[in-house]
Amino acid sequence: MLDLTPEAVERGLEQVDDEHRHLIDTGTIDGDLDKIAAYDWVCEAVVEDLDIKRDLFSRVEEVRSPGSVVSSNTSGIPLRSILDGMPDRLRADMAITHFFNPVRVMKLFELVPGSDTSPDVIEAFARFGETSLSKGVVRAKDTVNFIGNRIGCFFMLAGLHRAKPYLESGMSQETIDAVLGQPIGLPPTGLYGLIDLIGLDVMDLVGKNLAVNLPPGDPGHRFTSFPAAEQGMLERGQLGRKSRQLGGFSRVRKEPDGSKTKETFDLRTQEWRAVQPPDLDGVSTDLGGVLFQDTEQGRMAWDIFGGALCYAADLVPEIADDIANVDNAIRWGFNWQLGPFEMLDHLGPDRVLERVEQQGLAVPTMLAVLADSDVDTFYSGPTDDRLMLMPDRSLAPVPPTA
Repeated sequence: MLDLTPEAVERGLEQVDDEHRHLIDTGTIDGDLDKIAAYDWVCEAVVEDLDIKRDLFSRVEEVRSPGSVVSSNTSGIPLRSILDGMPDRLRADMAITHFFNPVRVMKLFELVPGSDTSPDVIEAFARFGETSLSKGVVRAKDTVNFIGNRIGCFFMLAGLHRAKPYLESGMSQETIDAVLGQPIGLPPTGLYGLIDLIGLDVMDLVGKNLAVNLPPGDPGHRFTSFPAAEQGMLERGQLGRKSRQLGGFSRVRKEPDGSKTKETFDLRTQEWRAVQPPDLDGVSTDLGGVLFQDTEQGRMAWDIFGGALCYAADLVPEIADDIANVDNAIRWGFNWQLGPFEMLDHLGPDRVLERVEQQGLAVPTMLAVLADSDVDTFYSGPTDDRLMLMPDRSLAPVPPTA
């Protein structure tokens, strides 16, 4: 483990169980980079800055041993940008191996080859990820934010904008988070709670990366910057849980008597207030049922979560060759109960398509493929022998998962 300073190395070692620390050789990048010659896999996890990464990989290439493989844990910088103009040997031996945090807990491992990456290198990474690391390996393409963050961050960034009319009409942030949780099969953090966990500063960097790298015409371009209230929070350092007393969309305030009070930062009034109970009166308890309810909660759920489902359905084969990789990435990376295509099957694709057409929206690619196919759902067949619809309207076996 190499870092910029000995102090940074020590902080890293604090995350390692005491009984395993003797297995780790340490040093600094400037003083000990030549140590990597003794290792088979060099994995980079430095700051998300393209120039810094390219400089480091140029140095790594000079000292790594023949037969070693190299990877970046970048969460969204395209591999082609990192490898532009790099030596052929590095281009053949390098891939992106993106782990979700906390790594020891999260199952997702996104594996992304470059245009020149050796197939043997990719298969070696996949085998090691599944067997030695017990991860769920997802095969992604070299597109911005890959699979998990492309869809998950669209849900969050678009959600901040699409929630505004409902906030203005009187819906509370607590209600939005509650509806965008268990009723649709998402974790209880919902929208604002999830961003509090990740941090507005991280989401701001994600937005800037998307603005530069999203393909022209992608719907995500509309949501790469924050609404005014959230931008103000960012500028004040009100980033989320990491900001402690400053908080984010919520905070826990310690009272003089030692008790604690949880508060919500009201985006409409721009003031802190006591937490309110969510209004779930009449919200369907059937998974996803709220999306088709003619209520404010139902319309909000459709606009935010339904919008994310339709976005995902428009990204195959752009970000992955098949729908199973997309579903696995979202379930393993964001803990959705069902992946986007599994959820569309659960809701009824015809019902979703009808809603899309009623609203005059563009029909997502894979919904159009399904409508023009000989099957009624994206997945078909018995559980132990499932088939999935491919972009060319053929059916293919769903690969087994780790």
